[in-house]
Amino acid sequence: MKFHFTKHAKEKLLSIRRAGFLVLQSMVKDAIVKPIKVDQRSDGTFIATSILDKSHVLRVVYRLEDDIIIIITFYPGRRKAYL
Repeated sequence: MKFHFTKHAKEKLLSIRRAGFLVLQSMVKDAIVKPIKVDQRSDGTFIATSILDKSHVLRVVYRLEDDIIIIITFYPGRRKAYL
């Protein structure tokens, strides 16, 4: 399984860090490979949810193209809003 981070997703790694969340590429990949929840949207994209910390989840928006996972964006969210 191959992963491709869009330009936006790569930039998001830096902006999330400035906001006080340490999110690594490996954490984003793990959220897709081992999610606690996956939602499929009508546009064909998926949103994988994993635990980030005690009160937050990591949500990863991605799509599948052949056997490549295209990571569009990701964001932290309050755990109680998504679980």
